[in-house]
Amino acid sequence: MSAPHTKRICQIIKLKPECADEYKEVHRNVWPGVLNALRRYHIVDYSINHYPPLNLLIANFKYTGSDFEKDMKAIGDDEETQRWWRLTDGMQESFNDGASGSGKEIPWWTDVEEVFRFEGGSSA
Repeated sequence: MSAPHTKRICQIIKLKPECADEYKEVHRNVWPGVLNALRRYHIVDYSINHYPPLNLLIANFKYTGSDFEKDMKAIGDDEETQRWWRLTDGMQESFNDGASGSGKEIPWWTDVEEVFRFEGGSSA
């Protein structure tokens, strides 16, 4: 059996500086329903990093399914995920003009172009 196709995603958003501690605290205990939705819709190896000098959050994850748009819509339709976004979106500021929150028509997080990848492997 072959390994599933993997799409790698990197996204950024601003973190309101006054919310940094709260944002980190809620992410220490992400709700099980949110994690289950990520698993169910083929999201793996998800991390969010914080760069305080620019108030920047950097998210990286891998998508292993076969219909990215469909699975992202399904995550957005998940009630527990919607509740989570209502909590966390208020701590963030989007870079995208007109964005009003996660799961809306205009993306809340901004996709970042990959310009280099090294996957390692054995040297010859």
